[in-house]
Amino acid sequence: MRTTSSITVGRAAEIGLLGDVLSAARQRAGGAVFLLGEAGIGKSRLAGECAYQAYGLGLPVLRGRGSSTGTVTPFRPLIEALSSRFRAAGPPADLELAPYRPALARLVPEWRDGASAAGTGAYPETVVELAEALLRLLAVLGRDQGCVLLLEDLHDTDAETVAVLEYLVDNLDGLPVLLLGTLRAEPGPALDLVRTAERRRAATVAELRPLPPAEVAALAAAILESEVADVPAAVIDQLAARGDGCPYLVEELLADMLDSRALHRGEDGRWTLPGGPRTGVPSTIVRSWSRRIDQLDPQVRELLLTAATLGSRFSVTTVQLITGYDDRTLFSHLRSASEANMIVPDGAAPDRYAFRHALTADAVTAALAPAERAALARRAARAIVRTDPELADERRQLVASLLLAGGDRAGAAVHFAEAGRRMLEAGAASSAVILLERARELAGDAERTTVTERLLPALAEAGQLDRAFELARTLPPVHADRGPARTPAVERRIDLHTRLAWAAVMAERGPDAVAQVAAVRTLSADRPRPEQDAALAVVEGHLALLPVHDPQDRTDTATRLAEAERRARQAAEVAERAGLPVVACQAWQLLALLARERGFDAADACLERMLAVAEAHALPVWRVEALLRLGANAFMRTGDGTRLERAREAAAGLGAIMLTQTLDGLLAMNAVLRGEWDTAREIVDRCLDATARLRNLAAHRYLLLCSATLAAHRGRGRETERELARFRQAGGEESFLMPLRYGLCRAVGALLAEDRAGATAELAAGLVWEQEHPSVFYLAGRHGLHPLLEVADGRWGRAELDRAVASPAAELAWNRQFLGFAEAVLLGREGRPAEATRAVTEARLTAAPFPLAHHLALRLTAEAALADGWGDPVTWLRTAEEYFHQAEVQPVAAACRTLLRRAGASVAQHRGGRDAVPARLRTCGVTVREYEVFVLLAARPGNQELARKLSISPRTVEKHMANLLAKTGRTDRAGLCDLASELCGEG
Repeated sequence: MRTTSSITVGRAAEIGLLGDVLSAARQRAGGAVFLLGEAGIGKSRLAGECAYQAYGLGLPVLRGRGSSTGTVTPFRPLIEALSSRFRAAGPPADLELAPYRPALARLVPEWRDGASAAGTGAYPETVVELAEALLRLLAVLGRDQGCVLLLEDLHDTDAETVAVLEYLVDNLDGLPVLLLGTLRAEPGPALDLVRTAERRRAATVAELRPLPPAEVAALAAAILESEVADVPAAVIDQLAARGDGCPYLVEELLADMLDSRALHRGEDGRWTLPGGPRTGVPSTIVRSWSRRIDQLDPQVRELLLTAATLGSRFSVTTVQLITGYDDRTLFSHLRSASEANMIVPDGAAPDRYAFRHALTADAVTAALAPAERAALARRAARAIVRTDPELADERRQLVASLLLAGGDRAGAAVHFAEAGRRMLEAGAASSAVILLERARELAGDAERTTVTERLLPALAEAGQLDRAFELARTLPPVHADRGPARTPAVERRIDLHTRLAWAAVMAERGPDAVAQVAAVRTLSADRPRPEQDAALAVVEGHLALLPVHDPQDRTDTATRLAEAERRARQAAEVAERAGLPVVACQAWQLLALLARERGFDAADACLERMLAVAEAHALPVWRVEALLRLGANAFMRTGDGTRLERAREAAAGLGAIMLTQTLDGLLAMNAVLRGEWDTAREIVDRCLDATARLRNLAAHRYLLLCSATLAAHRGRGRETERELARFRQAGGEESFLMPLRYGLCRAVGALLAEDRAGATAELAAGLVWEQEHPSVFYLAGRHGLHPLLEVADGRWGRAELDRAVASPAAELAWNRQFLGFAEAVLLGREGRPAEATRAVTEARLTAAPFPLAHHLALRLTAEAALADGWGDPVTWLRTAEEYFHQAEVQPVAAACRTLLRRAGASVAQHRGGRDAVPARLRTCGVTVREYEVFVLLAARPGNQELARKLSISPRTVEKHMANLLAKTGRTDRAGLCDLASELCGEG
């Protein structure tokens, strides 16, 4: 008789909760629910009930579970979940998922294409990038009616999966997704995540309690296919007393009663327990399973015992390696075990079977004597190593666990350490930390140092820098050999401290980086090998750019940066000769930053070399880094963002989500400077939340500053301050972005409020900041807007402007426009009006891509031209006034009108219909009424006909005609009619 029930007994509150959250997910009110309880308490049964409800409602269900073998496999539950849904159907075709396909391909290898295939060129996406990709996939999958991600046995899952789940839990609100997880209340990362999420009210936790006696009776009746009243009271008493309210134990105790014939149907068909209640020690679950196994064929028994040493789920291939059975014999024995209701096929993985319950495998192995269990584990480990010496995938971890179970701690440590090394190379740093920490605990004193040296880079890559630096201080000292050769131990330690220094400098932890560099210098006796010095030079070069550098270094900034550039160039050459392409790319990237002070041709040459190295050595991430910087330089030099767009396409195609977000920020700022407000707003709105979720702090701060700069360039002061407050809350005022905040944002905003003193003060503050900190931002005002204001206000003369123009940053289009207008103002002041006018014409050509800056500079230049009597300030002011009126920047528009009146020029009245006047005529001051006359002139009518058609007097027509001739510069009526014929199609 079947001794399990498909009916869920009790759990009414939990079933109601699951129904509610399913309904919420269908209404785009997603969330996370975790079922918490001991083994056998009914978590999987409830999860299955939820899946059944979801299927009935038409919701897709993605189902996976943690590993029960003790091995660490990054993202295993997620891989199973996606495979359960997409193995046959293939990936969703939605275009919005295209940028995330490379990251998702890590979970579903079948989705990999040539660009994202695994190998040396694969992009090592971060866990948060992968989590964001999964979040987008789930949102698309549940777009119509919601979806469920069901993950079981999370207590057995890996650190990377826990990190992904933490991200999902925090970001499901507003999405059509239900995350349902099950786990035991066992200490570990998964339980920590669940408890933390519960405290933050980011997830709902349902703790499953033991069934009360009445529900135990209902469960027994369901199994026996009887009414509760027909089940002997003694049976229910025993089940309640000995089953502890655990459904699995109740089922097993009942099965034991049935197997032993203690419980059976009498001749009248009623259930009977002839012996009455048992008063001695009850038959335990272990003895029950032992008896069942003993009844099986010996070879089937051996197979089950072997499988149980591997955990509650096991690979058929691994069992075959250990037992040596051929396919026919193996599957015959598996079938026998399945028919005995001991194992079941694992639906999530075709090559796997699972014991009927997680406790079943424990009960099977517990039936063995300790010595027999240890011998069985050692035999299994030897068999696996003998048949698979390379120990690929999870098998090395499995061998380590078997050796540990067999009492060989040293052997287990060796295999855990090697598994951790491989995991780190595969980019799973958090899982590598777990394995290496395990190896460190098992290793003897002699081996512990070597394991620790492997652990430290894993900690650094996993973001656990504090733990890494703390552990590094516990390493026993190694003594540097003052001779020409150093011991391998010293060489390893030098490499270790260099890697930690690079991690520290990338995290902008200057003091920690300085300490690691000092350790390298001490170990190498200040005589590192050329390859070591190359890697060290890159670290020290970045240190020179950090606000915090070696406090003992009293060298001035310029000298320090010059020395950093010299050493970085030498490092690039050494790295290329020594076959160290990553160090070479790091060096060329650093050189490109440092070379900007000499000119952008030099910087681009470094980046082109970096690009060549990356492409020659199949380093796609470094290739995109090079394209990003080349695109940024091209935009600064020309105002054209085409190369930035191409770099973004390359980053998105690679699945480099964080690099893509960096490029989105640059494109957003590009759009702001070009006056493409809607484009800038769309990019910021699309990317801001995602950068916050990914904790991509650099890109997030930059996008916040873009948002503030966008508001400032539209003359929206309150909105600017609100966005700057968000920038400040994100730590922006402790970042390298401050020059942009002073000059590109606040100074421009002040000018649009006609607060020239405020703009000057902001630019001055930016200059002070840049004097105290190395800056890589060349559009912040120091090289363009600041010189224009200084010249316009009479504080700068020819010598100061010539120095500004001689700077390499003067060649950048954004700066060049302002410097061109400054040159015009200075020429006009020097009494060279013709040259000044030509300078304005040239500056306006340069300024064409930047309409706001163009018209703002035109307004400043026109004021100077009026004062000094040169050029065509009236036309320039009308052009600027028209632009700022249309842009709704009223302070500047009003200032232009005031200057026009001062010049004795007419001021346009912005009546209805003015937009119909072509820009060419609006800038000449043509009014709406004058344009009505102008349009009719294309047919060359007389004044009387014009007066009749427009219902105005002939005298008024004559007045309009005179104004049109004066404003358009035409000498006679015929010329005016020709112009009307030319422009009558414009509007």
